[in-house]
Amino acid sequence: MNLTPSCPPKLILASQSPRRRELLQKAGFDFEVVPSLVDENTCDQSAPESLVEQLALAKAQDIAGRFPDAVVLGADTVVVSEGSILGKPDGDRHARDMLEQLSGSWHQVLTGYAIVQGNLGITVRAAIVTEVKFKRLTTAEIEWYIKTAEPEDKAGAYAIQGIGALWVEKIRGSYTNVVGLPLCEVAQALMQLGIGHPTNTKKKVNRSC
Repeated sequence: MNLTPSCPPKLILASQSPRRRELLQKAGFDFEVVPSLVDENTCDQSAPESLVEQLALAKAQDIAGRFPDAVVLGADTVVVSEGSILGKPDGDRHARDMLEQLSGSWHQVLTGYAIVQGNLGITVRAAIVTEVKFKRLTTAEIEWYIKTAEPEDKAGAYAIQGIGALWVEKIRGSYTNVVGLPLCEVAQALMQLGIGHPTNTKKKVNRSC
């Protein structure tokens, strides 16, 4: 659906992730941050693509219920290795186990995103997959990386936009998807909902709205 309202709807990011916030800011979008408090353990864990879509939609709907006139963006990212879903580590030992599993092999990063505008009943949802190949890590490299604290609060215990880039040999697909938001796909979906091209958003907004 292509909407072209005279007063573009407000965009809300339903996530407290600094990576997603930075991606949208660098792309030129004007938005507010209202983190969702959805319990991430309530969704089906069996299928990774379904899981990230469900969580992204739940987060977006949570905030859209409070701001029905706004366009709300929710997202969720997981790492899948050898058929196992790797979320955020719950401590150094867990992070160590994850990095040892990723060492020297390919894995998948899946980010689900959902865009909801409650008063119009609009919902867009999808999951994007990127493949990433890690170099073989030594025990010393893993221990050093854990001490940087970067693995904390990161799906798969690494950040490709940070020090974790040292371990990435190859990537197939969207880089921003690994960071936490498939920006190309999300931007196109937002433009279809009347948000407008990000570089022109501020010029198009009617300040009397």
